Amino acid sequence: MHTVWKGAISFGLVHVPVKMFTATEDKDVHLRMIHKECGTPISNVRTCPHCEKEVQWEEISRGYEHEKGRFVLFEPEEIDAIKPENTRTIQILDFVDLTEIDPLYYQKAYYLSPDQAGSGAYNLLLEAMRQSGKIGIAKIAIRSKSSLAAIRAVDNCICMETMHYPDEIRSLQLVPNLPEQTTVNDKELTMAKMLIEQLSTPFDPTKYTDDYRIALQEAIQRKISGEGTDIVTAPAAERTNVIDLMAALQASLEAVKPAAPAAADAGGDRGKAKTRSTRGRKKEEAVP
Repeated sequence: MHTVWKGAISFGLVHVPVKMFTATEDKDVHLRMIHKECGTPISNVRTCPHCEKEVQWEEISRGYEHEKGRFVLFEPEEIDAIKPENTRTIQILDFVDLTEIDPLYYQKAYYLSPDQAGSGAYNLLLEAMRQSGKIGIAKIAIRSKSSLAAIRAVDNCICMETMHYPDEIRSLQLVPNLPEQTTVNDKELTMAKMLIEQLSTPFDPTKYTDDYRIALQEAIQRKISGEGTDIVTAPAAERTNVIDLMAALQASLEAVKPAAPAAADAGGDRGKAKTRSTRGRKKEEAVP
């Protein structure tokens, strides 16, 4: 697992060095938009509708629309000046009962593991929360964003779940057509409760699967294996930058060289593949 954050949990005078790992992963099958005519993936381009031209990143500012069509602009240094200080500390403010927190508040889950020589303090906090049945409510700054978080014991691991602030939870009063009073038939209620009881079982997350994702993956495999005909190959992109020009010249020189032994050819192919792979990574990193 990739470490996404390093810091410490702080409660009272106890300091627990930890590493943070993302507890969940996106398993959605992502489909790209393809130009039917030629099979080329469509790119998202930043354009200005007023100037009718593409806009580069260095020409862009951040702005807040305080009235329709009127924006308050901020330069990057102004945003940096008001960002929360990255203290690298998960500061526990209070301990509460888990049942007191509505699941509406939860956002994203992370696993925390002991870092360096912090296993003693880590085990102490883990066992104390486990035996007390309490969870910690903390504040943390991740990627310059201040978040509320719940710190709790999950088996032999301390888990952190970022939370919404109270003013981010919409009021139930905004939901239309909610009943003012719940009036039901007593016999129907008894039968409904019996049905709930019959369907009640211990929670087993392995029973539940994403049927759409599985069906889509199967459909993709059928098309790849030849059962479908909707497979296209994108045409090679035009090479116009200096790096690609140098690569094309190098490839041309290699093509006119006398034939070399098989082992040498294999080594050259590996070298060219590595060059192409490195160039591809650089291009991807350059995309904002």
